Amino acid sequence: MSDATTDAILDATRASILDFGIRRTTLTDVARRAGVSRMTVYRRYPDVDAVLRELMTREFRAGMEEVAADLQGADGRERVKNHILATVEAFRSSPLMAKIIDAEPELLLPYILGRMGETQRAAIGLLGVEIADGQIDGSIRAGDTRVLSQSLLLIAQSFVLSAGIAEDVPEAALRAELGRIVDCVLAT
Repeated sequence: MSDATTDAILDATRASILDFGIRRTTLTDVARRAGVSRMTVYRRYPDVDAVLRELMTREFRAGMEEVAADLQGADGRERVKNHILATVEAFRSSPLMAKIIDAEPELLLPYILGRMGETQRAAIGLLGVEIADGQIDGSIRAGDTRVLSQSLLLIAQSFVLSAGIAEDVPEAALRAELGRIVDCVLAT
């Protein structure tokens, strides 16, 4: 459902969340910021949570696709490692993700403890293709690409969501360690 009105609603939701937080964002405020009627918003979304889910999917999927388009590396394993490192960095530097982690981290719990979200499924799909390419070129060990993809997703998520507890460790050291972990998981 991507059209100009939907994009305006999602952009307005993002701006409102960054200004006020999720709990203080209302569909009335979103409609005003988007320049549409409240009924237009309500026809598309039953509540703020529904808009937020679509916003997060749009934001994070776009980030993953942008990173994937810029991938460079000598072989499949190097490309997967670069993809994961760049995606983790993009999520950690996302103002929307920072606002959610800082102000309302409980919104992420269902996607950590209970079920897969659209963004996670998209990440697994992209990683699966990249891992299969690395298996073909011999740089990634044999194995079920879905298992490898999900394992790497869990590792990457922990580096995004738990960054605050590693505040005394330099960012560059964490990045290097994540690269080593990915290499170990995929090594032939």
